[in-house]
Amino acid sequence: MENRAHALVAGIFVIFLSIAIALVTVWFSGSNIQRIDYLVVTKESVSGLNPQSAVHYRGVNIGKVENIEFDPENPQQILVRISVNENVILRNSTYAQLGYQGVTGLAYIQLNDDGIGTDQLAHDTRIPMRRSLLDEVAGSGQDLLTNVNQLVLKMNHLLNDENQDQVFHILHNIQKATRNFDGIAGHLQPMLTSFTELTTESATLVKRLDQILGEINITVAKINQKDGIFDNLSQSTQELAMTIPELRNASHSIARSSHHFDKVLHQLEENPQSLLFGRPSPLPGPGEAGFVSPKE
Repeated sequence: MENRAHALVAGIFVIFLSIAIALVTVWFSGSNIQRIDYLVVTKESVSGLNPQSAVHYRGVNIGKVENIEFDPENPQQILVRISVNENVILRNSTYAQLGYQGVTGLAYIQLNDDGIGTDQLAHDTRIPMRRSLLDEVAGSGQDLLTNVNQLVLKMNHLLNDENQDQVFHILHNIQKATRNFDGIAGHLQPMLTSFTELTTESATLVKRLDQILGEINITVAKINQKDGIFDNLSQSTQELAMTIPELRNASHSIARSSHHFDKVLHQLEENPQSLLFGRPSPLPGPGEAGFVSPKE
């Protein structure tokens, strides 16, 4: 009996000592730290999140989850009450996301800040929750599966018997067109050869034209140079202009000589003896000696 009494006393002492150590540990671990409560609001699932789950801000543990409940004013929303150390300043641009610890599936609240807010959040302010990266991937995967299913349905509809026949005809026509194209390519080959020869001849012709133009340029230069054709022609023109007046004077002299010659011939015709005896003296006029009036 005495041994049992000692054991009972020792057990009670150990229990009280453990309770005291736990209380001291809780007190020293920060039971005196003041916290501020906030409400995280979401319409998404919070699977894996439990009361006492950690709350991180930029990767630092700053608090814990107090409780999780539906919004009594809007049952579609879930309210997650969190308590955060009062020395952590949260701005009005703060938002929450769910983070997951490895493969355990346990979730925690991850707070982030866009950096555009200036006002500090007050007590019990609601913080919106955004979809986490895992939720985004899962949602994208679901959308991808939906799109794949729609694609499969469309492919099945496309590959029905009627469409298969049409596809077969299209492929057959493509094959015929390919053969026709091969034939056209065979006919085009001589044309391409002729075109190549024509190109070569055109190049030769252009080269010859360049030579001709060069020769023309040389000829023009010679014509335009001093003592050239144009220069000599100009001098000849000037000399001709000077000769024309002399020719005109000579022409007048010839005309006068011709007139005198005609007059002499006329006198010889009327009085040929004047060639031997000279020109007869003129008849006396009225009032002169020897004047004879003409007979009526």
